[in-house]
Amino acid sequence: MKWTTMKKLTSGLITTVLSMLLIVTVFTVILQQATDGTPNVFGYQLKTVLSGSMEPEFQTGSIISVQPQEDTTQFQKGDIITFQNSDGMVITHRVEEVKNKGEQYVTKGDNNNRADSELVVADSILGQYTGFTIPYVGYVTQFANSEEGALFLLVIPGVMLVGYSIINIGRALRQVDTSSKEKTELSNHQ
Repeated sequence: MKWTTMKKLTSGLITTVLSMLLIVTVFTVILQQATDGTPNVFGYQLKTVLSGSMEPEFQTGSIISVQPQEDTTQFQKGDIITFQNSDGMVITHRVEEVKNKGEQYVTKGDNNNRADSELVVADSILGQYTGFTIPYVGYVTQFANSEEGALFLLVIPGVMLVGYSIINIGRALRQVDTSSKEKTELSNHQ
């Protein structure tokens, strides 16, 4: 394979990768901002695990899938539910005890020594854990959801793509200039 062909393939690959990175980043940041950090994929909510209270079921920094439930009084002991506590924090813990026919639940993190101090009211339940987990991706989404992360993840690939485009345009202009000089020299010698 010729060196120029190899350079063209490499250039095309770099441009494609940088463009894809920029598009995916823009999409991720917009999705995170538009959904207040809780994207929905095919009706499932993706939540970031911020503590180790449910280890080893899922690790801190993982993304878990939560399926919203219409009937929030149907959970049983052992189910993993996501709920909002009285302070507005979103928590995912396991049901330890069902009270008042599912109107209230006692929950506990698998890694915690005791049950949560606050009963979970059925109306505060956001959904049930589906068993789908992606380890460590939550760190990236949390960073992308921050102002610094959004700026970094948008600006860096954008600057790289623009810079690489400027380099390619400069090369093309030099090639055109060299070609026109060669043609001028050929016509002068004839």
